[in-house]
Amino acid sequence: MDAGIQQVKENHGWLRSSSSISLEEVNNSVKIPLKSGFWRKLLAFAGPGSLVAVGYIDPGNWATSIAGGARFGYTLLSVILISNLIAMLLQVLSAKLGIVTGRDLAQATRDAVGPKMAVFLWILTELAIVATDLAEVIGSAIALNLLFGIPLLWGIAITTLDVLLLLFLQKKGFRIIESIIIVLMFTIFAVFVFEVIISKPEVSALLGGYVPKFEIITNPEMLFISLGILGATVMPHNLYLHSSIVQTRQYERTVKGRKEALKFSVLDSNMSLFFAFLINSAILILGAAAFHGTGLNVSEIEGAYELLSPTLGVSIAGTLFAVALLASGQNSTITGTLAGQIVMEGFVRLRVSPWLRRLITRLLAVVPAFIVTWIAGSRGTGDMLLWSQVVLSLQLPFAVIPLVLFTSDKRKMGEFANRPWIKILAWLSTGVIVALNVFLVCYIILTGHDLG
Repeated sequence: MDAGIQQVKENHGWLRSSSSISLEEVNNSVKIPLKSGFWRKLLAFAGPGSLVAVGYIDPGNWATSIAGGARFGYTLLSVILISNLIAMLLQVLSAKLGIVTGRDLAQATRDAVGPKMAVFLWILTELAIVATDLAEVIGSAIALNLLFGIPLLWGIAITTLDVLLLLFLQKKGFRIIESIIIVLMFTIFAVFVFEVIISKPEVSALLGGYVPKFEIITNPEMLFISLGILGATVMPHNLYLHSSIVQTRQYERTVKGRKEALKFSVLDSNMSLFFAFLINSAILILGAAAFHGTGLNVSEIEGAYELLSPTLGVSIAGTLFAVALLASGQNSTITGTLAGQIVMEGFVRLRVSPWLRRLITRLLAVVPAFIVTWIAGSRGTGDMLLWSQVVLSLQLPFAVIPLVLFTSDKRKMGEFANRPWIKILAWLSTGVIVALNVFLVCYIILTGHDLG
């Protein structure tokens, strides 16, 4: 570590000790070829962006995007675009924090607020992770039901078995996990490219959907779905995750080494999130092209599956849709577990066995999903998917505000601190997130209106 950065960390409490290494079992474990060309180095650094991007295409996105497309056509494509641009900016800041300071966002937040407040923030973050896991549980259960006729309650129970899958993958190495996730992402992408092509969307209306409309703010139902899209796109646990997993690379812990690591990490993150943007856009486009204006009630994933084949006139459309849904659910479960481990170790410095950590998180999601499905059936699971994404959106400020503060502080970041134009964009994005959340909460409290 160079003297300049070393001194900054010693003066302001950022010096990392051997007992506070983020994801210690995989930290600094992926080799980077020092004397090689641009593309080989990019390939070596690539991977963390894919793990982050997975969180942007989980089953919760499907529910909100399909509902948005079916109800409002292409109008909410602008929300997906804006959300993705905000996500790109915040994920870059998250990667920067991890690379420059050697700390993840949870560790840095604990240092800033102290142990008592850290426990409160940890609980909030755990709720967000449970909401994420809830979407994965329900999405996987729905996919199993659609593909194999397995009842939803049994499907929810089966999802607990992915604890064993994750443990197996972790033993094979971090690069194996990244490779599997990339393959599953390409599977999802290929399915939706096919589905969009056969749905024959109206190109001019589609492109017009990326232009923001004031109606989105004035229409409460649109705003509710928009916040769901925001919560499903800019996910709080991804900010904690990214700041940790970028440290798996063996880059030189010097100013020069950090600059190179940051350059390649930004490329990796933005390319992966652009890929996720295409998938999210495709989901909403499919919902709009296939169902908007048809008079069909498509507010749930099951409804989309049942109506896709007859609506598009292609028998395999529904089956491919369910295959992509299953891939999405299994993909997201890996990153949710890693994020849970990161926030638990970072906020409260509690280390537990990976299998126990995964089991606790999954049971916290399985129990409410099981109860609601038992009482309300598939309609209840659809509502839970939508509300889980709104919960994520409401939790966002508690992760975003510290992230922007830390990466803008020259005392902590040195020459890597955010430049003025990045600060403006970051605080503007934060302001949008906070304002929309406050508006929604006030609306629900004052009117008692259930927007779901």
